[in-house]
Amino acid sequence: MSKVKFRYNPETLSYDKIETGFKYYLSRIFFGFFFGAVLGLVFFFAYSYVIESPKVQRLERENARLTTQFDILSKRLDETVKVLDDIQRRDENIYRVIFQADSIPQSIRKAGFGGVNRYEPLEDLDNAELVISTAKKLDVIMKQAYVQSKSFDEIIEMAKNNEKLIKCTPAIMPISNKDLKRTASGWGYRIHPIYKTRRFHSGMDFTAPTGTDVYATGDGKVSKITREKTGYGNRIEIDHGFGFRTLYAHLSAFNVKLGQKVKRGDVIGFVGSTGTSTAPHLHYEVHVKNKKVNPSHYYFNDLSAEEYEEMIEISSNSNQTFD
Repeated sequence: MSKVKFRYNPETLSYDKIETGFKYYLSRIFFGFFFGAVLGLVFFFAYSYVIESPKVQRLERENARLTTQFDILSKRLDETVKVLDDIQRRDENIYRVIFQADSIPQSIRKAGFGGVNRYEPLEDLDNAELVISTAKKLDVIMKQAYVQSKSFDEIIEMAKNNEKLIKCTPAIMPISNKDLKRTASGWGYRIHPIYKTRRFHSGMDFTAPTGTDVYATGDGKVSKITREKTGYGNRIEIDHGFGFRTLYAHLSAFNVKLGQKVKRGDVIGFVGSTGTSTAPHLHYEVHVKNKKVNPSHYYFNDLSAEEYEEMIEISSNSNQTFD
């Protein structure tokens, strides 16, 4: 026989009998299941979002380790960029200067990648900013390394032609000048002998008697022969290749023909005073890639260091040219 249960009624101040039929037990079962389900959901969400599982903890440790590795990789890439920059500076300031090669513009050395967004697949990753930054550095390094590799290929090819380059370089004085006394006027501003104005003298003057031999200063081909009553007068130009060109002006006569190939030391003409000239002399110019340069920088096949200093001093003392 089941026990009879009562519930106190505060309004009547008496105990009322609790009916315990089928509905009562059914409601008890329903509330029990409901309470259990709610409690289960609370524990599930607490476990999922508050209490980390061993798998989540393992993934977080792995993510932290990968982030650290990316940081280290990024720093090493920065160091690699510095090394590449140093190689590029050497390439521009040493190798390309030696072989008279054109510089490679920075716009080419460090050009970006156009077109579609190469890094779009990485944008959804965790730490996307770090990953994309590292990927960009790596791409830039690969591009710079490729450009530098092609540059070295070009320099190697020029080095193979080094013997020819040496022969073609205008490396001697254009007239016999062993005692340097024929050095008259050098590169720089001088007083023009006729117009008496201060003008830039873009070559060197050598005084010598009319008919003195004039030599080709490097191997090449005669590219121009002109006869004029003013200016340079009778002149010869030689194309030496590799960007070198030399000019010999105020000649009295020629000893070569247009298109003729010459060797360093060949007699190509004779000193004179043609054109705008006040006395017999040779006006000599060196052009590198269509730009006039100081000829005295190219007498390394003729002069010792002491003789070079003496020649510079002599040419600087004169405040006037002969043309």
